[in-house]
Amino acid sequence: MSDRELKDLLYDQVARIGKAASSPKRLELIEILVQGEKSVDQLAADAQISVKLASAHLKDLRQACLVESRRDGRRIFYRLADPRVADFWVVLRELAESRLLELQGAVRDMAASAGDMVPLGGQELLEQARMGELIVLDVRPDTEYATAHLPHARSIPLRELKQRLDELAPDVPVVAYCRGPYCLMARDAVAILGEHGFRAVRLDHGVAEWRHQGLPLEQGKH
Repeated sequence: MSDRELKDLLYDQVARIGKAASSPKRLELIEILVQGEKSVDQLAADAQISVKLASAHLKDLRQACLVESRRDGRRIFYRLADPRVADFWVVLRELAESRLLELQGAVRDMAASAGDMVPLGGQELLEQARMGELIVLDVRPDTEYATAHLPHARSIPLRELKQRLDELAPDVPVVAYCRGPYCLMARDAVAILGEHGFRAVRLDHGVAEWRHQGLPLEQGKH
């Protein structure tokens, strides 16, 4: 093999990652899988696509060694192949937001419609949550919470929030978070809490962003 052929091979192999990440839906599937292992059915429902299309996208991600799968009876489950895939998603998103004007405008529009965001840094937020000065509320499905969540966070999935408002102290501010800055569950949770008299703001970081900053995470249900 010539030097040129070797270099072409090297770049071609690295480009497999770029090709796998070139689909908006595959990026969304990666973001969902950051939250933990899920079946093809669950992934299709979360991404709002057909099971057939989800399977095709997942096959592309698996061929690029970004995800792994296992079979349990008739169901197939997927997970990230490496924690660095989550870091890849965060870095790619942040780079895109820093360079693409159209994306910057869309992010601003989304932020404007999502209500106030948390002005606190990670460590300050953790300390206030530990002291009981605020409630960190995880509104993702409880299986995602069990996989990984912010320290001191309480789990109340968005679909259950209206029925479980009595579990929250009305005089303690609430910081709601979900899967990350492009997820709308925290926005909807803040709206529900505000309608019922709670002081609530949104944290745009999810577990991927939190871990990428070197901040601690916890596992299991409380």
